[in-house]
Amino acid sequence: MDLHTLELFCRIVESGSFSKAANAFYLTQPTVSGHIKKLEEEVGVRLLDRLGHRTTPTKAGDLLYHYAKRILALRQETQQALDELRGGLKGELILGASSVPGGYLLPPLIGRFRAQYPDISVVLKVSDSKEIIEAVITGAYEVGAVGAQFDDGRIEYQKFAEDEMVLVVPPTHPWASRRSVRVKELPSQPFLIRERGSGTRKILEQALEQHHLSMGAFKVIGEMGSNEAIRQAVKTGGGIAIISKLAVASDLKCGELTAIPVAGLKLTRPFYLVTHRHRSRSPICNAFLAFLDTPTLPHHSQYP
Repeated sequence: MDLHTLELFCRIVESGSFSKAANAFYLTQPTVSGHIKKLEEEVGVRLLDRLGHRTTPTKAGDLLYHYAKRILALRQETQQALDELRGGLKGELILGASSVPGGYLLPPLIGRFRAQYPDISVVLKVSDSKEIIEAVITGAYEVGAVGAQFDDGRIEYQKFAEDEMVLVVPPTHPWASRRSVRVKELPSQPFLIRERGSGTRKILEQALEQHHLSMGAFKVIGEMGSNEAIRQAVKTGGGIAIISKLAVASDLKCGELTAIPVAGLKLTRPFYLVTHRHRSRSPICNAFLAFLDTPTLPHHSQYP
């Protein structure tokens, strides 16, 4: 199989479009179609289906996609190893992160990493924790950063930072002047929560279980796909929420939100670097992990 054709095939699967893949590789659409037709003839099965304006992989195409990603990753790893042997690291690291580490912890660290390795580019993809784990398993990302652990023996977790989750209300809320609230009072209020698969939600559900509570007992008025959406909704009086303190630090500082301790509810949250337990790591990935582990970086609790 031609590696260039595998790259084209993967881009089509990821973008869902022949034309987008053609534009990305500066080719005409007929040329791309010709490459894919030749690939399908080589493997002897249909790989892609066109459903309206969307192109999706067949079962065989989905299988090939996952193997192709591993083949292309091995090619990149080989090139990186040769670059390292010649005295320098070059190439690209694709890093996945859930919303809090992706939005607050990693960007300044990536900047420092690139200052040390200027020939390395880092692509940061932000999604929920569950999707990051799945991408690390398939090899789409070499390393991820998530806020919750999932039961999968293929994944290795390494704690690298901590965050505190806080109950936030708008300053006009009746609770804003209180020193604390009790856990059993929480279900009485309109609540905003993260979507299923979010590390924030998983940590909250685990903390509530210790008090024999579930989200089913709450007046949930909205499930939102980002901390930013929850932050803005609470600021406008749309409900209250338990959210990362990092995500609302600026709002707490300027008084647009108020944080209230919840008596007896432990809301300290670890963040983990995740890698595939059984897959070899590229030199760039090893360099990035070593960089994050260096004692010259600020202490975890001091990360911005």
